Amino acid sequence: MTPARFEKLQAVLQRRQFDLTVVLENVFDPHNISAVMRTCDAVGVQELYILNTKIPRHKKWGARSSSSAAKWLTIHQFEDTDQCFEKLRKQGFKVVTTHLDADAIPLYAMDFTAPIALVFGNEHSGVSEEIRAKADGNFVIPQVGIIQSLNISVACAVTLYEAFRQKEKAGHYAGSQPMGPSQLQLLKDWELT
Repeated sequence: MTPARFEKLQAVLQRRQFDLTVVLENVFDPHNISAVMRTCDAVGVQELYILNTKIPRHKKWGARSSSSAAKWLTIHQFEDTDQCFEKLRKQGFKVVTTHLDADAIPLYAMDFTAPIALVFGNEHSGVSEEIRAKADGNFVIPQVGIIQSLNISVACAVTLYEAFRQKEKAGHYAGSQPMGPSQLQLLKDWELT
């Protein structure tokens, strides 16, 4: 590995946001998942949770839509909602869904500077009732069109870039902190990639 490549990997890891994650609930299309992976990598989200309670576990992703982002992310797959939420909450995440509902707060009123897990539902029915009941909150992306919904990968990108904006303003991307054990392990893993 060249010194320039090593420096690039270090710089990326120092800007990873371990207090921001995405959960995809029963998303059918692997290309949608891959597009979400690409956005996660772009804004520094390291961990992605894929929850498959109604569909089979995914075995591969859409290579063109991810631009090989999967190899740079830590991907967790769960078949059990409670196990997934237990892991998230043990890490201190507040779990919020995006669902068009009267109690939903606008995206721009959300605080993304605290640990947060963002749940996006599948292409057909969105976030399930079960997940909404277990979540800590609900938000909506403001829209003025007739359809009132976005493709899952687009909704995730819009949301993550608002998180990016807030976190950057708060100094979360400064990258001046020394790397911890999990970052050092990722660096070793990435060196082999």
